[in-house]
Amino acid sequence: MDAVRRVVPSPCIGICVLDPHGHCRGCARRGDEIGAWLQMDDAMREHLMEAVLPGRMIAPGSLAARLSDPARLLRALEPLSSAPAGQGWNHSELADILPPTPPVEAAVLVGLIPRPQGVQLLLTRRTEHLRHHGGQVGLPGGRIEPTDRNPVMAAIRECEEEIALARRQVQVLGYLDPFLTITGFRVSPVVAVIDPAFVAEADPSEVAEVFEVPFDFLMDPANLRQVPMEYRGRMRHVLEYTWPGQRIWGATAAILYNLRRRLEQVP
Repeated sequence: MDAVRRVVPSPCIGICVLDPHGHCRGCARRGDEIGAWLQMDDAMREHLMEAVLPGRMIAPGSLAARLSDPARLLRALEPLSSAPAGQGWNHSELADILPPTPPVEAAVLVGLIPRPQGVQLLLTRRTEHLRHHGGQVGLPGGRIEPTDRNPVMAAIRECEEEIALARRQVQVLGYLDPFLTITGFRVSPVVAVIDPAFVAEADPSEVAEVFEVPFDFLMDPANLRQVPMEYRGRMRHVLEYTWPGQRIWGATAAILYNLRRRLEQVP
């Protein structure tokens, strides 16, 4: 019997916008490479995906090139070609309190903005009346709908709706590990670079405030603490950053901790 032929999937993630160099902001391919994809053999596809496209994502002129060390960040992330599977890196901590039903799939954008004073992280504070996490600081994003091709598209769509972030103003880099919330969501964090020219326009029905925090502050272990909290008869520990005027804690702090740990493990 013939061996089963492995097919290299397309790197398209649904963000089909060309940058000034003619490369797709979503997959970094040129137009001719996109058109020729079906005619390529697997060896050519693998070479393009493993040897060519990663370099283009951080090449001069890209949004990622404005970061201090984009190559290291890229190595720390899961590739865009396939969203990470699994229950969530914190599943064992919540196993006794999770709802019996399957978690609701969600996605958030870990948006890095290169500024003259340093890279900033985009955060929002949700309006008080929302059913889930009302009044809390978080990463923009939300539930993955059936029409979303993948978590990337869900995160981008939610950002368009919540803060008017256009997909042409985003360069997506990769995934972090999935995270479970006590409210029954499995969150896929998507790391991306946001054009510093972006001006947020918050949807007042969902977002009360949009603000930025220095990325270096959030990646400094000295600024993250564990807060003991009793929940459902057991003492648990919640991660929290203290930032002037804002409380950055819970799922958001844990997702940022996951990013820091990934960076620490990459030379």
